[in-house]
Amino acid sequence: MVTVEAAPTSPGRNVPYTSLAGTFIRNGSSSSKATIFFMVCVALTTFFNLFYSPRGFGNGNQVQAPLASLMRDSRSSPLYIPAAVESYVTENAQTLGYAHSDPKFAEACAIWRSPAASTLENYQNLMAFREEVENFSKIIENFDAEIPPLMDEMRQTGGKNWANTCKALRPHPDGIEALFPSQQISKLPFNNGYVEPLLPPMRHPAFCDDVEETHIVRLDYMVHDFEAMCLSLKPHSRIVLFDLGASLKFHRGPIVQMMKMYEKFGFMFDHIYAFELTPFDPIEVYETLIPEEYFSAYHWINAGVSGDPNNRMNPLKSILKQFNQDDLIIFKLDIDTSSIEVPLAYQLLKDEATKGLVDHFYFEHHVNIKEMERWWGNSMQGSMKDSLELMGGLREKGVGA
Repeated sequence: MVTVEAAPTSPGRNVPYTSLAGTFIRNGSSSSKATIFFMVCVALTTFFNLFYSPRGFGNGNQVQAPLASLMRDSRSSPLYIPAAVESYVTENAQTLGYAHSDPKFAEACAIWRSPAASTLENYQNLMAFREEVENFSKIIENFDAEIPPLMDEMRQTGGKNWANTCKALRPHPDGIEALFPSQQISKLPFNNGYVEPLLPPMRHPAFCDDVEETHIVRLDYMVHDFEAMCLSLKPHSRIVLFDLGASLKFHRGPIVQMMKMYEKFGFMFDHIYAFELTPFDPIEVYETLIPEEYFSAYHWINAGVSGDPNNRMNPLKSILKQFNQDDLIIFKLDIDTSSIEVPLAYQLLKDEATKGLVDHFYFEHHVNIKEMERWWGNSMQGSMKDSLELMGGLREKGVGA
């Protein structure tokens, strides 16, 4: 059981999470029973991480991960730890207007524009995160270490000195957290690393300064913990991209930015499953549109996907389950059809058969947001609160959403 210790109106920068044991002690008991209970919970948490984490070692039929991963697991938590700013907006979503399903009242940007929209402390935390994430994105953009293809390295070395290999992916010598002294980044469970806090309007804060299309597709507010991803790899891991709503404009667009970023840090895709409903001439696809470097990995599926969990055109049913928890799976969903997208997203959240399979989920949830109305129009359904709960639920399962 997780509780977030945040006042309904003003959480501090260092909002801790606590286990049931922590809550028991904070509620006034200083007896030896409380201490024993706390120690038992710590021991059980460590045991859970070692043997039942999606990246753990409970399956004796699988190749063991490098020692570095084992050491990292022993310090991990099976609990999602949201940043203080994320806790604030989720705890106060109703008050902030994020539960509105009418775009006239569903304003996402107010908290970024004035402390009066929330609290002075929350506003200061938001500004601190914005400054730090802009610095982080510049460091990622200018990252020039020569990282070899990680799976080639893993197979050649068998994971020997793997912690040092993964440490080379750090954007700062002291780790990614050193670039966020305000601590306004969230931490996924099961060693899946740090991510940016969930904050409306679910895009770069610059969008709220200048509501223009150029800021809509920016990805440089996202936080990717490549060291943590690297430490999760095993000699038999596969790196897979699902691209639902595949744009074949490979020289621009956010999917290209994302692929190039992963490759820059040594994550070369073994499989790319690209679904696209719009008909294309296959000769044009392979002779002109798909770069030759992706030929060996690219699976072009010129057909639409289904949101029906029993339909073979549902990739969560027909393809995803062919992989396992040791694979690194990136899932991008952008087909601009809410009646299909939303059921797929909730299937990923609720279907136990997909648990632990997807590591990172990119989804533009078309909920009612005043600032997005001119682009999304009638495709908007539901509220920002719905989106916070969906993405937060996925994060609690270890998915970077």
